[in-house]
Amino acid sequence: MTDRYPYRLAARGGDLTLIWRPGEGDGPDELAVDELGGLLTFHDLDTLQAYCDRNGWELVRDGGTTLDLDAVRRWVEHPDHDSPQPELLLDAWNFFEDLSHSVKSGPPLPPQGPVHAGAYEKIFGGEALEPTAGEGAWTTEETERVRDLLGAGLNLWEQAVRESGTD
Repeated sequence: MTDRYPYRLAARGGDLTLIWRPGEGDGPDELAVDELGGLLTFHDLDTLQAYCDRNGWELVRDGGTTLDLDAVRRWVEHPDHDSPQPELLLDAWNFFEDLSHSVKSGPPLPPQGPVHAGAYEKIFGGEALEPTAGEGAWTTEETERVRDLLGAGLNLWEQAVRESGTD
């Protein structure tokens, strides 16, 4: 049995918590969905805990962090005016990948290629958003591709929440 973890998100519609499960072996990480493939969302941890208990799932409350999707949206819409920490964009990128593997409907993420791979590697250095970082900074093309990817992820998130089985 695989442990499940609460995954908290802050967005303009209010804070929600999801159930995240790491993939087994080389399998992708996933978010819990209902029997129709809709994303399970919870307004509070007690309701989330009760849901896990009913389903025999072990919920590990490791005190995680909250992913601020509003800050991601601000950067996607106005990258020159708002520079979040690179970790936020990396967390959002990974979250949207997990979301796209989990929900059965919604707009797909754009296909990823070498430009995305280069941008993903640079974000680990922490200087991807610093124009003075030389080769460690994102190129204009990398920045545009990441903005497109995160924008598509935000759209997927919004659709998933509209179709979710919120408890």
